[in-house]
Amino acid sequence: MNSVLIIIDTLDQWAPYYQTESVITALDYLQSKSHHDHSHQVINLCSDLSYHSEGYYCSLLAQARKHKVIPNVETLNKLESTTNVKLDNSLIHLCKCQEHLLTGSENGELHLDLYFGRCEDPKFERLARYFFDQYPAPLLRITFRDMQTNQITQLRRLSLDELRDKQQDLFADNLDRFNRKIWREPRFRKPTRFDLAILHDPAEPFPPSNKTALNLFVGEAKKMNINAELITETDSARLMEFDALFIRQTTAVNHVTYQFAQAAHQADMVVIDDPASIVRCTNKVFLKELQDNASIPAPRSILVFKKKPLTYNEISAELGETMVIKIPDGSFSVGVSKVENVDEYSSLLDVLFQKTSILLAQEYLPTEFDWRIGVLGGECIYACKYFMARGHWQIYQHKEGVSTRSGRVETVPVHSVPKPVTRIAAKVSAAVGKGFYGVDIKLVDENAVVIEVNDNPSIDHGIEDKILGNELYRMILREFIGRLSKKRRI
Repeated sequence: MNSVLIIIDTLDQWAPYYQTESVITALDYLQSKSHHDHSHQVINLCSDLSYHSEGYYCSLLAQARKHKVIPNVETLNKLESTTNVKLDNSLIHLCKCQEHLLTGSENGELHLDLYFGRCEDPKFERLARYFFDQYPAPLLRITFRDMQTNQITQLRRLSLDELRDKQQDLFADNLDRFNRKIWREPRFRKPTRFDLAILHDPAEPFPPSNKTALNLFVGEAKKMNINAELITETDSARLMEFDALFIRQTTAVNHVTYQFAQAAHQADMVVIDDPASIVRCTNKVFLKELQDNASIPAPRSILVFKKKPLTYNEISAELGETMVIKIPDGSFSVGVSKVENVDEYSSLLDVLFQKTSILLAQEYLPTEFDWRIGVLGGECIYACKYFMARGHWQIYQHKEGVSTRSGRVETVPVHSVPKPVTRIAAKVSAAVGKGFYGVDIKLVDENAVVIEVNDNPSIDHGIEDKILGNELYRMILREFIGRLSKKRRI
């Protein structure tokens, strides 16, 4: 469990707030030899964090001591070099979405003050979260110029000395929210070994874990002396309260799941799915290249480029007249279509090339079911047969205006799975990384062929856990314990 250190210039600065033993001066922190426990969470509130200042060295030494520190040196350097913030596509989109909120401000400017990624006006919550993800610091002020482009003219840290009464209240409330353990931890509660955040989206139509499975993760973690907590994307400001992050939400690179994974990785947390696995698994173009380089059996595939697309006849000569066309980052059978003639091929390319510059064409390999092998840390831990939806060639059948249909699932003991299937599942997982993967495999004429590798495979109560029961959840939690214990020993 993390212990919190709040670093300030002098103890007098903390007079307006609740007294706590967590507060320490910069000089005491720098000189202390008793703060080398890797579990510390450090909140650096020094007024001067410029290069070579005491405040700067507090963040620098915190990282050297393997403490989780906010802001870290990378953030300080980014803020130091920032003049006018470059408006990338994500920020332009956010500003445009809230353009009406950023007009009519005094002197043509709007100051948006952030307290651990939160602000006073909930209408700006998305902007606040964005800036905190990019510049994780306890106190920030963003100044917008009232122009059509919503130009950001200044981005700087706020110090405790600048806060007035109302701002002090906002700071204290959001510090409390950021790490409730400072004063809300019940004294009689037995300390846990580790804190695990489980990221999920309650509104997701096809989540990787159903509600019962999520609750089982939390319940089994408690028995193993782990404090596991379900969080959502609105909890980004709380991420560094935890030692590890388990993503139970469908991942994508241009998505909040990747932002959480990246932030956790940069904070030296144990994270599944790690950012590299998300990049590698969510893009079928990357997986094709990886499988080619590692000599892993896969369906015959051809890349189709928007600038110079191959004709249907050129591709069908290699793959056959019936083929499958995939967008690079589709999931749950979305963005995957079967074509059987030149007209279907041309029409589909017209639609899909509006979304992506590259498509993947694969040979059509019809089977009654796909194997799904769950691989954790290089070990196959569960196996399922995912049957095709009735009357359809895919596991999921999506019809516009109609609810999605899926085929039945049969859970199988791992030792009963054909050896070529488990062997190739372990091999392709090792090529991707050291995370938790779901490998989809077709068995064609007794030959195992990898269809795709999923970086956050399904763990649904009543399906994947049908053979192992609660032991499946404990196996995954033990992987976190092992990695965290190793990190703590180092």
